[in-house]
Amino acid sequence: MTKRRPVVVLSARIRDRQKLCTVVPLSSTPPRPVRDHHMRVELKPPLPEPYAEPVCWAKADMLYTVSFDRLQLPFSGKDEKGKRIYIIQSISDDELVALRQCVLAGLGFPA
Repeated sequence: MTKRRPVVVLSARIRDRQKLCTVVPLSSTPPRPVRDHHMRVELKPPLPEPYAEPVCWAKADMLYTVSFDRLQLPFSGKDEKGKRIYIIQSISDDELVALRQCVLAGLGFPA
């Protein structure tokens, strides 16, 4: 995967590695075939263009560890002072548990 895309950040800040995080990329293209390391994710509300697809697929076999500095929050416009209005969405606790299982499967450790 080489283009910009939305991601789910899996890891919290780690002591002595505060600028690094592990992410799972999201794709609007459904995998064929769907495997244990794929997960359908509904974004409510959808992100702004160019990521406006309401349904994405987590590709948990394609983990990345990146600097927080390389991530860009999507934004929906600007407020009355000209500051960007950033969008920060979270997945549910149940979705996070399911995504972690997909990550394990992607690493070759299925449940």
